[in-house]
Amino acid sequence: MDSTVSAGTEENVWGGGNKPLGASYGKLMMWFFLVSDALTFSGFLASYGFSRFKFIETWPIADEVFTHVPFFHGNYPMIYVAFMTFILIMSSVTMVLAVDAGHRMKKNAVIWYMFATVIGGAIFVGSQAWEWATFIKGDYGAVETRGGRILQFVNADTGERAALADFARTIPDERVEHEKRNGVWYYEEKSLPTYSLNEVITGFKANSNILIRTETINEEGEKTLLTREESLAKLNDATQVVEGANLIQNEYGSRLFADFFFFITGFHGFHVFSGVVINLIIFFNVVIGTYERRGHYEMVEKVGLYWHFVDLVWVFVFTFFYLV
Repeated sequence: MDSTVSAGTEENVWGGGNKPLGASYGKLMMWFFLVSDALTFSGFLASYGFSRFKFIETWPIADEVFTHVPFFHGNYPMIYVAFMTFILIMSSVTMVLAVDAGHRMKKNAVIWYMFATVIGGAIFVGSQAWEWATFIKGDYGAVETRGGRILQFVNADTGERAALADFARTIPDERVEHEKRNGVWYYEEKSLPTYSLNEVITGFKANSNILIRTETINEEGEKTLLTREESLAKLNDATQVVEGANLIQNEYGSRLFADFFFFITGFHGFHVFSGVVINLIIFFNVVIGTYERRGHYEMVEKVGLYWHFVDLVWVFVFTFFYLV
């Protein structure tokens, strides 16, 4: 029943029915969840922003990190990330069309648009998994100093990054003691890089066209490139070889960047994967006529709210990690 209040005149107020703001209970609860989830993502991105501002002079440059495209060799900054973003945004469009078709009770249209949404989400999740694998593996390699700074290598002739494989010298018997047949040594030690520090230093000294660049960003917005003499002196501080990125080391620069990248993009990727699974369930319910028998497609609309949310969050993640 509606309750009333008196303040000169009587007016109706909401008495606890199931249609506050004209929304069903299910849609209202979905909005509550999305608001709370938005606050969570906001906290993560704010933490990333503060950390980046604090270490702005050594933060990795996105155009030098995300340069890979599947099945193609070369330097293609942001191309594949842009493709992933386009796919996810288009899946939001197909979700809108599915919801609209549901309002008009067009079952076949809902089926096809939901199917397209699921495919788009699956492509995005698969692409993100590939990007993670590429980021973890790395393709150039670097060395880390006693202070935890990363030193990258550059070919002086071309001005492009030089991979460890381009100049490192393989030294026979350098790491025989680390072979699997040595049992305890093998199981207790962490995985070894492709080249030892000694092999990298030996190769560097033998190639005069290889220079070192530090993490520090100069006034031109590029990493600081050292002279040959400065490079040789700086290499004396090196303690270990770093390949790829993980929660402890990062060949691209600050390890905090890798920590935030894995955590925030992984958290978002989990949301997208969950959305794909939920969309798939709703898709099969549409196929077997569940919502046709109910007389409405509100479930499609509710899962659509969630899908638009993860798309919107990706716009902010994309901006923070790849564009700014």
